Amino acid sequence: MTGTSSVNMSRSVAGTVAVYGAFLVLCFAVAATGGIANSYGLSGWYPTLVKPSFNPPNWLFGPVWTVLYIMIAVSGARLVLSPAEDKEPAIALYGVQLALNAAWSWVFFYGQAMGAAAIVIVAMWLAILGNIVFAWSKDRVASLLLIPYLAWVSFATVLNIAIWRLNS
Repeated sequence: MTGTSSVNMSRSVAGTVAVYGAFLVLCFAVAATGGIANSYGLSGWYPTLVKPSFNPPNWLFGPVWTVLYIMIAVSGARLVLSPAEDKEPAIALYGVQLALNAAWSWVFFYGQAMGAAAIVIVAMWLAILGNIVFAWSKDRVASLLLIPYLAWVSFATVLNIAIWRLNS
């Protein structure tokens, strides 16, 4: 290996690590933003709501979302680093689903608007599905990493609607 190719490889590895790091920071910033909103509702309002029998215990949400945010970050980094052409729609939908992810907590927990939160979460579900579909031909692993996220948001959508119905 020549000195020049060694330097180029080091830059390439450093760039890849930087992209993954940036996506981890981005996803955990979204998580922190949602966590701030959650703290408003979890302290007083949410515990008073009637919940369906399938409502998971509160302690489960943190570990599940931590794993999901890591998978979402890896998916986004892989998509950006993919050599595929025309990946802009998938990247745009990635941004949309993250923005809706952050917005949902503010609408549901801070705003205590369960019906509006149901609209937000359905839009988020559609954005995640679109992200999976558009990313499929660009990076299949990036797509597959979002399937557990889609599954959890599917469950969360049913839960959101059930809580809204039970408390309307």
